[in-house]
Amino acid sequence: MTPPTEPRSRRERPAKPALSRAVILAAALEIMRAEGLPKVTMRRLAQELDTGPASLYVYVANTAELHAAILDELLGTLATPAEGSWRERLESLLTEYTTVLLAHPALARSALVARPSGGHYLRLVETLLTLLEQGGVPDRQAAWGVDVLLQYATATAAEHATRGEAADAREEWDTLTRALHGADPGTHPRTAALAPELVSGAPWQRLSWGIQVQINGVLHTPAPHPTEGAA
Repeated sequence: MTPPTEPRSRRERPAKPALSRAVILAAALEIMRAEGLPKVTMRRLAQELDTGPASLYVYVANTAELHAAILDELLGTLATPAEGSWRERLESLLTEYTTVLLAHPALARSALVARPSGGHYLRLVETLLTLLEQGGVPDRQAAWGVDVLLQYATATAAEHATRGEAADAREEWDTLTRALHGADPGTHPRTAALAPELVSGAPWQRLSWGIQVQINGVLHTPAPHPTEGAA
């Protein structure tokens, strides 16, 4: 007969690591990689850290801030391009940023509204501004352009991530292709004529072209003087 297990004193249990923002973020990243971003909630995180949700709010205001912090942590993997023209390095950085988001579909969608403000995000902004300065982009256009460039890259990642998760994504694409190719030349002459071009090109070609369009726009479009209090 197996003798009953004696109860262990709390003093004999392994000590829990002291709570800190770094410890919380590390646990959040583990949950995201194992279970996906939707599972990264304050309640689930508290369970992982063997504490109460109220203890976490000392370090993180809410789930949105937590997701933004996760994004900032992932931005730390971005490498600053060292070779090529300022345009090539800018495109390379934005492409890598998009790729990071594509690797985490739920985070890509969250990034449309989450606003990271940590050190890695600030380094990304500084690098973008430096590259735009090297390209001769005026300061105000560069400052406004950072928002446009990151919005385009983020939206592209979110769109493709959503499509990639959809079970009927291929069917939807085929339906769209048939609709465009079947457009009536009498009522939609331009659509009928350009139907092949509307769905042409590999995803990476579309991304590269789109980034160049954004860069050209930032370079050649003067930014207006902001009205007082607009920000």
